Amino acid sequence: MNPLKKFIYELQEITFLIFYAFSGLFSKPRYLSESVKQMDLIGVGSLPIIILTGFFTGGVLTLQSYPTLEYYGGQSQTGQLVAFTLIRELGPVLSALMVSGRIGSAISAELGSMVVSQQIDAMRALGTDPYKKLVAPRIIALILMLPLLTVAADVFGILGGGVVANNLFGLDYNVFLTSVRNGITVEDIIGGVIKPLAFGLIIGSISCYKGLSTTGGTVGVGRSTTNAVVLSSIVVIIIDFFLSRGLQHILDAQTIS
Repeated sequence: MNPLKKFIYELQEITFLIFYAFSGLFSKPRYLSESVKQMDLIGVGSLPIIILTGFFTGGVLTLQSYPTLEYYGGQSQTGQLVAFTLIRELGPVLSALMVSGRIGSAISAELGSMVVSQQIDAMRALGTDPYKKLVAPRIIALILMLPLLTVAADVFGILGGGVVANNLFGLDYNVFLTSVRNGITVEDIIGGVIKPLAFGLIIGSISCYKGLSTTGGTVGVGRSTTNAVVLSSIVVIIIDFFLSRGLQHILDAQTIS
């Protein structure tokens, strides 16, 4: 298939999948327990890797930026630089990439295995909507949990930056935290929360689509899992640019007005 036609076809199928998943949310059965289970798997299960990623990312930002800021006499602003970079960009994007690798692959593999073992066909034969039971809870859980994981990454990233600044460069914690407080604005926090909402929808819908469209037996499951992670990561990075530009325009316009 032509790459452009394939892209348009997959975009159409993913859009339909999202529509089918959310169109039945307000009708019974609601599968609330399945949503809670997915929130636990995604939120609590991903917390350790998110904390590690955030902490060492903040540490690396301080390690690389402090000498340059010190050269210009601005080392007291290290906290502002770390917080601004984490909250606006690195926190949401790195959290999304970590969750895509851990959860996106798991979703695609699980649904792909159900497809090749004909469990999905059995669900349809028994009158159960697989989009409502399998897809909707996973997408909802990702949309709700990814912003919380991003906040955790931001907090521990700032903590990691402060630890490195104090222990390696001798910068006082109070100076670092004051710089963080002075450097963070409401617009930064809003932008840092909106992005994970979109990323959660992207990761969930792509992973579910790749899993449900699995063909070729067990070999196809591995292929679908790889495609889900790669495509989710690429789309997250691309959408991040357009979200950043749009939020920059909207939030800056509100600030000026």
